[in-house]
Amino acid sequence: MDLIITEEDQKVYLEETEIINFRHPLIQEKICEFQHMGGTKIERAERAFLFVRDTIQHSFDIDSTEVAISASDALEKSEGICFAKAHLLAALLRGMNIPAGFCYQRVTRKGTRESGYALHGLNALYIEDVDKWFRVDPRGNKTGVYSAFSITPEKLAYPIRSELGEIDYPYVYSQPFENVIQAMKNALDCRDLFYKRPEFL
Repeated sequence: MDLIITEEDQKVYLEETEIINFRHPLIQEKICEFQHMGGTKIERAERAFLFVRDTIQHSFDIDSTEVAISASDALEKSEGICFAKAHLLAALLRGMNIPAGFCYQRVTRKGTRESGYALHGLNALYIEDVDKWFRVDPRGNKTGVYSAFSITPEKLAYPIRSELGEIDYPYVYSQPFENVIQAMKNALDCRDLFYKRPEFL
């Protein structure tokens, strides 16, 4: 997919915010760990991706009631839904001076039109050595869902089925979609959030 970068100034994809709070001590500790291993930027980016994908549990998968929102929330709780995991990965990348943004897909909640739709969140990042933006999905693997750190081809968690009304949005945003953040803040718990996620951008 040809990605559409929504901001002309790439520096905004390195900014810290209340949600992407990479100066938090726990995130800084993890960044130091990745950087201490050495390697290129792309190798450090892959380490961060694998950590978030494999170590931070997906809250829906473990039937949790917790709602992690900020990057530090997800790291401290060791869990979060796709949006929170994307916030954490962006924070780790930005803290290592790697531009990172947010992408979204519209997917069915349970694989059918009848189950309804919800946004799914993932990341895009930019590496100078390959001189391109590319997407990665730190959602977390399970039976029937697999993603990997891959520039070409993409290996995202959800192949989009347009025949079911699913949509792969090409935009790379510098900040999380505001309606996503509000839905997370307003949810009674994670089970409530499953049905209250926005359906469209």
